Amino acid sequence: MGHIAMILRKPPYGDINAAEAVRHALGAASGEWNVSLILVDGGVLLAKKGQDDTGTGFTNLEITLQDCIDMGVAVYVDNLSLIEQSVRQDELPVGVQIKNESDIASILKAADKAMLF
Repeated sequence: MGHIAMILRKPPYGDINAAEAVRHALGAASGEWNVSLILVDGGVLLAKKGQDDTGTGFTNLEITLQDCIDMGVAVYVDNLSLIEQSVRQDELPVGVQIKNESDIASILKAADKAMLF
């Protein structure tokens, strides 16, 4: 159908943005869209393995992110955001790719549509 890029800037627990981003990514991937899920700022915390959602009142999204990867969603994390959020490369699941700003800009430029969460 086309290529859609979804940008998540918010951390996974505290509001519904991360849950909505992965829900939309799964829906678009099942609708045969080429989906890029780009995690920046606090959004990179969605990709951190071993998430602790205790006491947040939110559903743990670690498995849902893996479902996205398994369905062919390309998941990218911004390198500078990883540094700012103190997330190491070895804390990321297999299938998550680290990109710099110019790589992310190229992904966005190639997309037919973009959504911001």
